Amino acid sequence: MRAQGTGAIVNNSSLGGLIGLPERAAYHASKHGVIGLTKSAAVEYAPRGIRINAICPGVIETPMVTRHTRRAGRGDGRDHAGPAHRPPPGHRGRDRRRRLWLCSPAASFVLGVALPVDGGFTTH
Repeated sequence: MRAQGTGAIVNNSSLGGLIGLPERAAYHASKHGVIGLTKSAAVEYAPRGIRINAICPGVIETPMVTRHTRRAGRGDGRDHAGPAHRPPPGHRGRDRRRRLWLCSPAASFVLGVALPVDGGFTTH
């Protein structure tokens, strides 16, 4: 990217990088760290034509989430989080294209953001 003078990097944080929940301190600390790294690297590499952002997904339908809910005895595909932890749509996300948008020319003026993709969880 430095050689060509352009590029985009999308770091993977999490909803845990934007909030805090009990019994998840180590995980949330690491995800907050990804956001801090993203912001610092974004201002460092912007003059070189490299944009750096982070995505902060909430509960997205992935094999890991499916395994976790099955282990916990909740493998029916519904969102079993309590009302305070349930995204407004009441289901898991399925759209993984936000990374592609952050890498596209359409996001050329987006720099150093931590983009929540969480079904509105962080709105309350």
